[in-house]
Amino acid sequence: MAQATSPGSPDDSPEAGALGRQIDRFDEVVDGWFKPLRSNAVADRVMYGASTAGDWSAIWHLCGVASSVARGQPRDAVRLSVIIGLESLLVNQGIKRLFKRVRPRRDEIANERHIRQPITSSFPSGHASAAMTAAAVLSRHGKRPLWYGLALVVASSRIHVRMHHPSDVAAGLATGVILGRIANWATDRLDN
Repeated sequence: MAQATSPGSPDDSPEAGALGRQIDRFDEVVDGWFKPLRSNAVADRVMYGASTAGDWSAIWHLCGVASSVARGQPRDAVRLSVIIGLESLLVNQGIKRLFKRVRPRRDEIANERHIRQPITSSFPSGHASAAMTAAAVLSRHGKRPLWYGLALVVASSRIHVRMHHPSDVAAGLATGVILGRIANWATDRLDN
């Protein structure tokens, strides 16, 4: 079980030295891309809004309801909510407990905007995982660019608001891709 305590890498053990340095470098480079955007009023408005909308997967539950009602399939909204609930349980109470990664230091702007700070480990990003899982499930009925585009905005917002390191978000995205495929596979089996 990895027990990272520094904000730099998900695993601070001596054997993780080279990997930890590569992860640190990845985080530095990607975070550098976000720095200029953090002083942009429009980017801040979009990213802080997206991050807040992702709390408790609210945006995905709402999208599920809207999509299923528009198609006359209200059962699909319930199904998506169950899938997102299972994803959250697995990521937040399972995977995150394997890691003790400290979240990035927040700046004063984030504190002023009252962004909710979870008490769970930073690694992996639950917002990113939920976003990709939901996008995979919602895309079964079309509008794939819309759902995945929205998922990427929510996921990247967690870097922008300094709630996650970029590698946390990358791991969350990968986790969500896997869980989304499993959810769609299971849904196909249940429907047939």
